[in-house]
Amino acid sequence: MRSRLPVVALAAALIGPAMAADSVRGVTDNEVVIGTYTDLSGVTAMWGVNNTNAWRMVFDETNAAGGINGRKIKYIVEDNQYQIPRSIQAANKLINRDNVFMMVANGGTPMNNATMPDQLAKGVPNVFPLTSARSMYEPLHHLKFGLAASYYDQMRSGVKLFIEQHHNKAVCAMSQDTDFGRDVMAGAKDQLAAMNLKLVAETLHKPTDTDFSASVARLHEANCDLVLLGTITRDTIQIVSAVRKIGWNVEMLGQAASYDEAVAEVPGGVTEGFYSMTPVLFVAASDSSPAVTKFAESYKKEFGKEPNFAAQLGYTAAQLVVVALKNGGKELTTDSFVAGMESIKDWHDIFGSPAMSFSATKHQGSNESFLCVVKNGHWVPVSTTPVGY
Repeated sequence: MRSRLPVVALAAALIGPAMAADSVRGVTDNEVVIGTYTDLSGVTAMWGVNNTNAWRMVFDETNAAGGINGRKIKYIVEDNQYQIPRSIQAANKLINRDNVFMMVANGGTPMNNATMPDQLAKGVPNVFPLTSARSMYEPLHHLKFGLAASYYDQMRSGVKLFIEQHHNKAVCAMSQDTDFGRDVMAGAKDQLAAMNLKLVAETLHKPTDTDFSASVARLHEANCDLVLLGTITRDTIQIVSAVRKIGWNVEMLGQAASYDEAVAEVPGGVTEGFYSMTPVLFVAASDSSPAVTKFAESYKKEFGKEPNFAAQLGYTAAQLVVVALKNGGKELTTDSFVAGMESIKDWHDIFGSPAMSFSATKHQGSNESFLCVVKNGHWVPVSTTPVGY
């Protein structure tokens, strides 16, 4: 026993200072660790891959310029395949093994809802997840931040606009039977109720469903003149295709999860005339400013393809995080980062998005959105002025 005491004492002497120097998780004198779980190989991979590519590009550019207050960003991305069990596994790794300072761009509404309780309990901020669900910033929590208009906001704004301007009277809905779908439909139903209306008919489906002929037939029999979609990319295309197949020329409105070039570019013009609300406009490099063109060229050079809408979202979100980290100061802590985020006012990205502002009582950058329509295989803004409800 006597021979072991000096060793124990020495170990304590060595461990003590190390623990003191590393008292803020994921932060050292020269590094800050940031983690993400998202879909890199599942049904929403076109979102997850492009989004995290853009985050990595911003972080790499920041590191190449010397980092933030002397620290380089270490960015770790895990594939959740848009599945809850894999998301829980990935979150546990990032939090408990990688010791991340914060998590950003986590993909999927039900996935974030499943992992956030433990994540927040361990003091790890959840910043700008790749979902527009209200639960990403409501109820207000010190460590939760949402980027822009939620699915709820988008659908409320869209329903109000269509009823007032298109004079729709028989509104129906098709949505995923998930947290995501329910959030979309909550916005639709609340806005209808505010206008003394209600859904004429509604169908629900699983994210993995592929046959929508029966559901479409049901809504067709209900004589709907507007169909609201709580869908993502694949089910949006399949539903619109099923509607067109029976020759039904009904107006259809989705939200940001369906605002993807894969939806607009379906061969044969199947999705022509399909509408979506989006919190941020997709801006093609050929139709935009030098800053957007430079972004698109850099993205294509690094990743071998043109950036999509998810990439633009990632670029905007990552830049905001870099601003907040800078605002957090040299002595970076979770509280100083949060204060740095809350100090951002009227921040504009390069894509013409609504101004982003945060405060101690507001952890959502913006709640306005744009109406867009598929025209000649591309998304076209109906108006470049964002709307609310």
